[in-house]
Amino acid sequence: MLEVKRMEPFYTKRDGARLKMVFAYQYFTIVKDEELFHFIPVEGKEIVINLTSLQIENLSEVFVFQKGTRFIRLPLYQLLLVSNIHDHLELILDELELKSGEQLLEAPSETDLLIVELEDSNRLRLIDQALEQGDKDLFYKLTEDLKPMEDLRN
Repeated sequence: MLEVKRMEPFYTKRDGARLKMVFAYQYFTIVKDEELFHFIPVEGKEIVINLTSLQIENLSEVFVFQKGTRFIRLPLYQLLLVSNIHDHLELILDELELKSGEQLLEAPSETDLLIVELEDSNRLRLIDQALEQGDKDLFYKLTEDLKPMEDLRN
């Protein structure tokens, strides 16, 4: 079994419900047979996690580790199977959640989406009513910050 000794992303980037962690030299090390191997970014260098499902999306990414003239090439799915990388990923996600001050793992519920839809429908009904009554002030007030429902869901 391999042991991940150090795993610190060089940088992380959140893109919607995906988190991309990019690794660089010396920030990712493993121990195999009591020997320390250092990550080198010659092939794969990132892990992409879907924050909604907490699944890793790029399991075929190949990570290369080096000690002297010896190399270990491991696809990410194999690294997940034969090491303690899950513990390190969990710590990284916990730290990011604390730093960002927001819930990374929470997706809008069906109830939240229904409420947004009902509010949007009600606002459209009120706009129609303002148009029928010729109430320009109410019309402008209601349309001032009107966003399409797709924007509210994202």
